[in-house]
Amino acid sequence: MTNPTPPVAYTLAICTHNHADRLRKTLDGLQNLNHPQQAWEVLIVDNNSSDGTSELLAKDEWHPVNVPTRVVFEGRLGISHARNRAVTEARGDYLFFMDDDETPDANWLIAFEKAIEQWRPDALGGRIEVMFEDASRPSWLQDELLGFLGRLDHGPEPAPLTTPETPTYTGNSGFHRAIFDHIGLFDASLGRKGNANSGGEDVDIYRRLVAAGHSVQWVPNAIIYHRIQASKLRKSYFYDLHYRQGRMEGRINRGDGSRLPRPYLIVQLGRAIKGAFEVRMRQGKSHSVRKEMNVAYFIGYILGWMFD
Repeated sequence: MTNPTPPVAYTLAICTHNHADRLRKTLDGLQNLNHPQQAWEVLIVDNNSSDGTSELLAKDEWHPVNVPTRVVFEGRLGISHARNRAVTEARGDYLFFMDDDETPDANWLIAFEKAIEQWRPDALGGRIEVMFEDASRPSWLQDELLGFLGRLDHGPEPAPLTTPETPTYTGNSGFHRAIFDHIGLFDASLGRKGNANSGGEDVDIYRRLVAAGHSVQWVPNAIIYHRIQASKLRKSYFYDLHYRQGRMEGRINRGDGSRLPRPYLIVQLGRAIKGAFEVRMRQGKSHSVRKEMNVAYFIGYILGWMFD
């Protein structure tokens, strides 16, 4: 006779793909987490990794003490597939997500637990700070660009999030598992797939939550640190991020219509180029990156409209 699986209140899920080096640091960070009052588990979703991830996860030393841990393999490549697998595998009433290149504050889970006890929300979101891991911050990386590296801060006070303009990010979020029965799972057409520099699945599910009237609570003292590698500290990374976003949105918004781009798109591209040029001439190249990202976005949008 097998022993029944003990119940848990919370599932902490980490989805990973070919990031064994980064995942190792993330797993080390779990050792420093202060435990919530209710029982919890750790669920790792290996999203078809082909590096040393499976070997790393086969070892026992990364397991937090006295916390059940499980590893599942999801063969369909894509972060949304991995997150959806976590939804179906989780045993906790609440499912918390963090990414494989993050380090949680020691009281992260405790902060979420207190918020759940006080507000009983359908979903939660916490603050994400950036941590420059192996390179210093370049001079052109203005504060307005940190959000594109995952930084998220909706203010110092707890508050309900009720509008599309205040999304939560899945790098630091929680969901009552029952809400997925109402709003559906993560959109598998969105989000990172392998090395493709794309996203959007977290903002999409947040907006579906809000549109359906579900409660979303901002928990500012539930803090995650996103470790930024040198490979992301290049202007080309930011341009590519916006280009891919534009290309996806161009394809979606064209739908089944004509592939000939609308005239207003050409006008917007021209305005974006003019705006980037003016800022570069007036303030210098360290201040024009955000405007240049807009140029990359409209180029991608037009090409997505025409060819995808």
